[in-house]
Amino acid sequence: MIEIKNSSFGKTGAGKPVSCWTLTNDAGMSAEILTYGGILRTLTVPVAGRTRDVVLGFDDMAGYEGQDAYIGAVVGRVANRIGGARFTLDGKEYPLPANRPPNCLHGGVHGFNEKVWAAETQDDALVLSLTSPDGEEGFPGTLRVKVIYALGEDNSLSIEYVAEADAPTPVNLTNHSYFNLKGAGSGTAEDHVVQIFADRINENNDVGVPTGWLMDVEGTPFDLREGRPLAEGLADDHPQMVGGGGYDRNYIMKTSIDGALQRAAVAECAGLRMECLTTQPGLQIYTANYLATMTGKGGKAYTRRSALCLETQNWPDAVNHRDFPTSILRPGQTYHQTTIYRFTEL
Repeated sequence: MIEIKNSSFGKTGAGKPVSCWTLTNDAGMSAEILTYGGILRTLTVPVAGRTRDVVLGFDDMAGYEGQDAYIGAVVGRVANRIGGARFTLDGKEYPLPANRPPNCLHGGVHGFNEKVWAAETQDDALVLSLTSPDGEEGFPGTLRVKVIYALGEDNSLSIEYVAEADAPTPVNLTNHSYFNLKGAGSGTAEDHVVQIFADRINENNDVGVPTGWLMDVEGTPFDLREGRPLAEGLADDHPQMVGGGGYDRNYIMKTSIDGALQRAAVAECAGLRMECLTTQPGLQIYTANYLATMTGKGGKAYTRRSALCLETQNWPDAVNHRDFPTSILRPGQTYHQTTIYRFTEL
């Protein structure tokens, strides 16, 4: 049985109330989700008779509003980069804010990570809802979004994304949680052993946007098919590793058939395994290469490479590449993707 509780988490700087919803399963796993940004604030997993919080976060709203690393947040309307901060759809060009010059990153200046979502419970799940108006951050069409968080009794966290639009628009939603399986604020994530079930990545140019070429991982530090400590690859001088400041590339998943979940990645460290499954065609691994030093939950320090992101997504800049999986959602269609993070004690 899943227990769901609701409490106040203060207010935004603009005075909007923020709620914190806590989901707990019978095994003692729990997740705290904020209505601000749809943020996964804590994810506490039972390990060796104790519990361990494995995601970075903050103790108050000031912490979240004082950072730009998207920590724990739902990212949209389009996650990752749109090259040149513009795209053409049905013959019309749409300029976007270049919040990471020269590109648009994670939905623009005020993306979904800064919105206060409506919340309700549905059976054993938490349903967050948001309406993004036509023209917001330069994107066409009104987009209605639902993000459904659910805990399983197998110590899994499911995140389901559903969206509909009244006009053609690009959509690419993800969650930007930073994981450290030793516990948030417990030092580097470079000792995590990571396995990714993919043969290719998107090659990026010097501003972090795909060139269009799919690079084979064979013989490169991006070959994580058998699993290896992140530190080994991070020490490599491969141009794609240097260009990202570490791991920061999209892996090409096998095509999902009829929305079926596929095994995307496994991470292990300190007696805990995290398995990532998804219906998405891409998985961005990011080793917090540009995370600024900051004070997180419980006064713990978060520093560069102190966490790992596994962001399930469509391929970056898909709206500007005809041969990439489409990110365009049209009226009458439903965007529907699911990602599961499952935890097992080793």
